[in-house]
Amino acid sequence: MVRNIDRRGVQELVRDRDAQIVEVLSRRQYEWAHLPGAVHRSLAKLDVPEAWGLDRARPVIVYCQDLQCDLSPRAAHRLERLGHPEVYDYAAGKLDWLSADLPYEGHAELVSRVVRRDPVVAAPEDRMGEVADRVLADPAGVALVVDASGVVQGVIGERELAGAPDEAPAERFMNPAVPTVRPSEDAADLMRRADRAGLHEIVVTRPDATPVGIVATAIARSPRSGPR
Repeated sequence: MVRNIDRRGVQELVRDRDAQIVEVLSRRQYEWAHLPGAVHRSLAKLDVPEAWGLDRARPVIVYCQDLQCDLSPRAAHRLERLGHPEVYDYAAGKLDWLSADLPYEGHAELVSRVVRRDPVVAAPEDRMGEVADRVLADPAGVALVVDASGVVQGVIGERELAGAPDEAPAERFMNPAVPTVRPSEDAADLMRRADRAGLHEIVVTRPDATPVGIVATAIARSPRSGPR
């Protein structure tokens, strides 16, 4: 019976039972970015499990792009019908993995490779005077306001600091409507959008709104290479 699995389950199954990971998207999409250790297999060539070179003694995790993509459930059920004893469908897929800021392999230059991971962080109750000192001493010139649950509530930059009383709490003057991007976005595309919008720093979060960091657009334009 095919079982659904989430990203935490994928990590645990690989760690604890040496599970095999299979991407069933196109070769081009696989080479762009794939989960660490994943192999590429074509759904069109799935006739018997042995044709995929899979070890029947180890669990198999199949994935494709996202929840809208049906290649992974089709491949997982086909493998199960052809006799593989333990098959899992990571239905949320590659975008779920990449947007969670998890490691990947491939030639894609994503935001996760250019993000600065040590931004100034303030609690909602921190006083503006203390936050100002840290913001003004930091090259990015902004602070992320993050609550006790680790969720981004807003940002404080020069505009928010202007005229704010030193004793006022950060949440009173922060910008709560700051736009954010995911670490799974293409870095070059983000730079083009930042240029059009005149943005110098961009906040990067995971889908659960926990912070990854800040992209300073001038730094992000410098090419980097190699898998994370």
